[in-house]
Amino acid sequence: MPREERKRVYLSTVTSPAATPPAGRSGRRRFAKVSGNVIALGTVSLITDVSSEMVTAILPLYLVLGLQLSPLAYGVIDGVYTGATALLRLVGGYVADRTRRRKTVAGFGYALSAVAKLALLAAGRSVPAIGLVIAADRTGKGLRAAPRDAMITLSTPPAELGRAFGVHRAMDSVGAFLGPLAALGVLALAANSFDAVFVVSFCVAALGVMVLVLFVRDRREAVPATAKVSVREAATLLRNAPVRRLVLAACLLGLATIGDGFIYLLLQRREELSTVWFPLLAAGTSLGYLLLAAPLGVLADRVGRLPVMLGGYVALTGAYLLLFGPLGGTPLLVVTLGLYGLFYAATDGILMALAGPVLPDRLRTTGIALIQTGQALAYLVSSVLFGLAWQTWGPATASRVAALAVVLAVAATLLLLRPRGRGAGTVAATAPTGPHDRSTATEPAAPLPGGSTPTAEPDDPTGPTTPAQPGADRADRNAEAQR
Repeated sequence: MPREERKRVYLSTVTSPAATPPAGRSGRRRFAKVSGNVIALGTVSLITDVSSEMVTAILPLYLVLGLQLSPLAYGVIDGVYTGATALLRLVGGYVADRTRRRKTVAGFGYALSAVAKLALLAAGRSVPAIGLVIAADRTGKGLRAAPRDAMITLSTPPAELGRAFGVHRAMDSVGAFLGPLAALGVLALAANSFDAVFVVSFCVAALGVMVLVLFVRDRREAVPATAKVSVREAATLLRNAPVRRLVLAACLLGLATIGDGFIYLLLQRREELSTVWFPLLAAGTSLGYLLLAAPLGVLADRVGRLPVMLGGYVALTGAYLLLFGPLGGTPLLVVTLGLYGLFYAATDGILMALAGPVLPDRLRTTGIALIQTGQALAYLVSSVLFGLAWQTWGPATASRVAALAVVLAVAATLLLLRPRGRGAGTVAATAPTGPHDRSTATEPAAPLPGGSTPTAEPDDPTGPTTPAQPGADRADRNAEAQR
């Protein structure tokens, strides 16, 4: 889930020396519980993922074995599922930033996805209808993703973002683990009725919407009443070099990542698994994610998010190569699904953690949506290309080409996001004393077009944050102004 979104424009400026806790207390604070709002959002994601994964776990099997779609046709459907509504992520992020109603925008997205589960009943065996319903479901996901992640970043000190996103994604993965098991249970009780899965999925999704409405708080940051977010101002995000590099890296990594369904179909074909057990492949991946997401989030805060994220893509490369390697049987399933779970745990939440400190506070949701949109569009292209490669060259060659693409994407990302030398305007950041305590410097920087205020760019967007020396922020800004 991607993750290079870390830093170079800090949304939190330096706290005063008096506000900086002692080293011992700081260490304890680092392992304090995440905010209640993050837990509430994680609960919503957990419930929603039970609903979504009930459908996702059976969809590849239904389309390829049930409707006899070709690999290319399935690649198109899978691309729609992962990326066709990517532009709506920008719409959701922009509307949330402009109205400051992130909870409302996210709630609409969750509700739309819930309704789409019922629409699958009407779609029947019509592939075009199924495609439209999937597009509606992904539209809901596209609208809610950026506002949700923005609410997490606004509820968490910058130095603890990796932990917060790790905990949230771990809760999300509990739902992803339970969803396939629930689908398996419903199919067993309802005589292999896919309609029963869709109905139960809708009921679970509706429960998630209720939890969002009742328990999630939408923090309204202090923004001048006259400071409206405009399309022109939002477009200036790409003028910021760190943001631009993050978007490019997210796109390259997305192009090298094929859909989950392809992995599970390849495992099912190679090991000749019974269709009854097919949903358990997704459950195995989710179990690995569940066990590793929070620990890797904490590790990312300590050693840097970029090394953890790129390590996840190394695991993905191994999973691709194992699909047609010498290993077989149960060891193949365990190792491949374990590596796949490690990949998601190391990448999904950490990309958003990278983004938070890079983005200006008032354009946070739009910026996150921009990065997510680039990656989602890349996923769309990747799914179609892999389906075409499978159909043209065969699954073995297609998988090896995918592994090579991951290696090249990782190398390019390392070049794009590598630490750069110290320069003017460098600001080291320290975590605020609480999720709602973001101190500001006494000397504001010159405004950007549209009235927003830029923040200084630290050198290394990939490592853990460190406390700034007293007066360093002001001195660096004065030096930059003199230049």
